[in-house]
Amino acid sequence: MTGQDTAKRYDIEDVKTFATALFKRAGLDDGKADAVARILLEADLMGHATHGLALAPWYLDEAVSGSMSHTGEPDVVSDRGACVTWKGKGLPGAWLTEKAMILAVERAATYGTVTVAISNSHHIGALAAYLPRATERGYMALLACSTASAAGVAPFGGRKAIFTPNPMAAGIPTDGAPILLDISASITTLNRAKQMASEGRHFPHPWVLDADGMPTDDPAAVISQGGTLLPVGGLDHGHKGYSWALLVEALTQGLAGFGRSDHPTGQSLSVFLQIIDPSAFGGASAFTRQTSWLTEACASCPPRPGVDRVRIPGEQALVRRREAILHGVPLSSQIIEGLRPWAERSHLAMPLQKPA
Repeated sequence: MTGQDTAKRYDIEDVKTFATALFKRAGLDDGKADAVARILLEADLMGHATHGLALAPWYLDEAVSGSMSHTGEPDVVSDRGACVTWKGKGLPGAWLTEKAMILAVERAATYGTVTVAISNSHHIGALAAYLPRATERGYMALLACSTASAAGVAPFGGRKAIFTPNPMAAGIPTDGAPILLDISASITTLNRAKQMASEGRHFPHPWVLDADGMPTDDPAAVISQGGTLLPVGGLDHGHKGYSWALLVEALTQGLAGFGRSDHPTGQSLSVFLQIIDPSAFGGASAFTRQTSWLTEACASCPPRPGVDRVRIPGEQALVRRREAILHGVPLSSQIIEGLRPWAERSHLAMPLQKPA
C-alpha cells in the first residue's frame, strides 16, 4: 500500500490554519506564510505527498535560520508588460511563483502571452499546484524550474551530476477537466530518493547511477554515496531527458540571467512561467475543440494487455483533490510526526484527525 492509501484524513481548513500559523511563528509575514501553506496543502490535495506538507519542516528550518527570506518584494530587473524578470532575493518560492502567476494571468487579457522569469527564489514545491489558477480562466500555463545551487542528475553518458531534475508543468484547458502535466527531466526526483532511502526501500528498476557510473536501484547511491539520478529515457534513451534538462536550464536560469555560472549558494531556484490566452490566437473555443478531441481520443484508445484504460495526465490528481475536499486531506503518520515538534515549539495544537 502507498502512503496515500494508509494516510489519515484531516480537515482542510484546520490544516491550512495550522500550517499558516507555523510559518508565521517562523517569521514569514502574513501573505507569504499564507501562500506557502496554501501551495503545500494543494500538493497534498492532489496527491503529490513528497512535495506537500512533508516539506514543511525543512521550509521552517530554512525560515528560522534565515536561509528563506521573511519579508520584502522581489527586485524588478525588467518589465516590458508581456516580459517580466525578477530577482527573488531568497523569498519563499510559493509566494513568488503565485505572485508571478497572478500578474501573468491578469496581463494575459491584454498581451495574449505573458512570460515571467525569476532568479534566486527559494523552493517552489509542486508545480501542478499553481496551474488551476490559469486553467480556470481558460488560459494555458507553462511552468518550469531549476536549482542553480544544486545538482543531482548527470548528463547522458556522464557520471557527475550537473543538473537538478528540472521539472516542467503545463495546464491545458479543455471543455471538461484540464490536462495537468507535471514531469521531470530525470526518471525520479531527489525528494523521492530521500524518502525511499529513509524508508530503506529500493526503486523498482535501476533509476540511478552509483559513484562509479554503474546503474543501481538503491536510492542511497544518490543521497549519500556520490551517485546521480538518470535522465528520462535511462541508459538507452537518456539523451531525451538530457536535452530536456538543457532546455529547462535555458528557460529558467538563462532567461532570468543568473544561474550555475554564478555559483550561487543556499537554495537558489530559477523559475520560468508563461501564460497563454488562446483567444489571442486561433480562438478559445477552437483551442478547446482541439484539446477536447485529443483527450477523448486518448481516453478511448484501446488499452494494451494489463492496462485497464488510458488515463489523461492530471486525471488522478483531480480525483484525489475532489475526494480530499469531500473527506479531508490525507496526511501520512510520517508527515504528522514531522510537524509535531514544530507545533510543540510554536505552542500550537496539532490538526485533529477526521472521523472515518
